[in-house]
Amino acid sequence: MNGNEEYMLTSYTLPNGVELKNRLVMAPMTNFSSNPDGTVTEAEVNYYARRSKGVSMVVTACTYVTPNGKGFHGEFGGDKDEMIPSLKQVADAIKGQGAKAVLQIFHGGRMCPPALVPNGEIVSASDVPAERGGVSTEEPDLKPRALTESEVQEMIRSFGETTRRAIEAGYDGVEIHGANGYLIQQFFSPHSNKREDQFGGSLEKRMTFPLAIVDEVKRVVKEHATSPFIVGYRFSPEEPETPGITMGDTLKLVDELADKGLDYLHVSLQDFHSTAKRAVEDTNKKRIDYLLETINNRVPLIGVGSIYTAEDARKAFESGVPLLALGRELIIDPDWVQKVAEGKEADIVTKIDKTKQEELVVPDPLWAAIVNTPGWFPGV
Repeated sequence: MNGNEEYMLTSYTLPNGVELKNRLVMAPMTNFSSNPDGTVTEAEVNYYARRSKGVSMVVTACTYVTPNGKGFHGEFGGDKDEMIPSLKQVADAIKGQGAKAVLQIFHGGRMCPPALVPNGEIVSASDVPAERGGVSTEEPDLKPRALTESEVQEMIRSFGETTRRAIEAGYDGVEIHGANGYLIQQFFSPHSNKREDQFGGSLEKRMTFPLAIVDEVKRVVKEHATSPFIVGYRFSPEEPETPGITMGDTLKLVDELADKGLDYLHVSLQDFHSTAKRAVEDTNKKRIDYLLETINNRVPLIGVGSIYTAEDARKAFESGVPLLALGRELIIDPDWVQKVAEGKEADIVTKIDKTKQEELVVPDPLWAAIVNTPGWFPGV
């Protein structure tokens, strides 16, 4: 174990005083493996337990905060109190292996399949169909319905209510999912938000909904948590659509978020070293570098994106990012962190072994998605 690896494995204290045993986190990844009623399956619980021993913190797959927010088949729910025992199973599995358990809270907005939401009615900031990756791409005539102002206020409260359920279920924190084109991002994006009320229009008004959710979640934590409770926020830095979120827009949002008393920000990237594309002076400069400059040590940033080897992680930490999330790599090799700690980085597996589903403890729906999606995972 060399000095860089020791840094990777050193403890880190979040702003609220919670100590992480190392700087490596399991990234949130959809696993498609819950029951149709939104309760978790045994296979899903075992999947989390298998990956929670080495990392300091596990961010779960997203859980929907209202019935009309369900974005995936096999997504687990946090939309009513009856879900608390189900949510607790995942928290207990993660914490039982020594990691902090963080529930990612979410609404799919215009990306929800109509079959999964009440009356097939999808909602968003405005009635603008998605251009890519959403239901409206497959069904061009399908427009989301714009939420009314009172429904927006109710939605903000729903994020707070799911936070309360996370506290009652024994989680160590929540991560607000403001990334990947889902509802919170839809309010921030000039592509999907054409509103003319307090929640839309200028860049500042498009920040209103995301920031209101942060405020509500923090209010609920203050009211209900009896010990320090982690609150994080995940965001995507840019959108390809025109108009769409630019790197310049995101830096303004991040500047606001950095003063909100959050415990971390978590950027969503496919490639950790990707460069900024729009509304910045230097498009050869890495997004991570822009973000770290803007944050200026006010809040920890979790980096992520195609980190497979220990060397990949070392290079990422050289950027100055204090925490790093591993996603697909922890499905490929759940013992990644332990291998680094034991000086066995040469034994780290970086391509999925299609003969080892049982050994890797991957539920059938997730395994089917992996092996049937060429290019998603190395080795497929």
